[in-house]
Amino acid sequence: MTEKQQEKISRREQILQALAQMLECNPGQRITTAGLAREVGVSEAALYRHFPSKARMFEGLIGFIEDTLFSRINLIIGSDASGVRQCEQILTLLLAFVEKNPGMARILTGDALAGETERLRIRVNQLFERLETQLKQIMREAELREGLRTQIPVSSCANLLLATAEGRIHQFVRSEFKRRPTENWPEQWPRLAEGLFRRQQAA
Repeated sequence: MTEKQQEKISRREQILQALAQMLECNPGQRITTAGLAREVGVSEAALYRHFPSKARMFEGLIGFIEDTLFSRINLIIGSDASGVRQCEQILTLLLAFVEKNPGMARILTGDALAGETERLRIRVNQLFERLETQLKQIMREAELREGLRTQIPVSSCANLLLATAEGRIHQFVRSEFKRRPTENWPEQWPRLAEGLFRRQQAA
């Protein structure tokens, strides 16, 4: 890679980091390219040399979220942990990620995407659908491997778990990042798991 290519990638990353920082520091406010250019210290024209539109900048952040979450989820599902433990690890990963990256929480709730192109919201929806599918797959495999059963249909169980995590992310955004997503989670997860999972009795 040439020095010029490295410089271009570095500038792209700088722009995305600045956008994430502005989302975190200006809760509830819409980000403008003029404001972002000031934050980065370049002209708006310079921004558009790296990203053809603001939507592409948001897509860059959504791509970062996807890569970060699913690379770690692949490690979780490749481990020897039980199905219940894997579900817990995935949800905890999601909550800890948004707690560490408040600007990303605004993207995941759609708060930062108000007034932006519809394809961004569709992509975030697809991310959550992918998470839900992963939870369902873990539960189905755990039933075969461990005799683990869900008290309600697997699809309903996965939806309830993800909705719980999403609700905590919404609380985080609504409180302007004061109410941490992981707050009380260690006490709440065992109660959730106890109500949703049971092991088949040996014949």
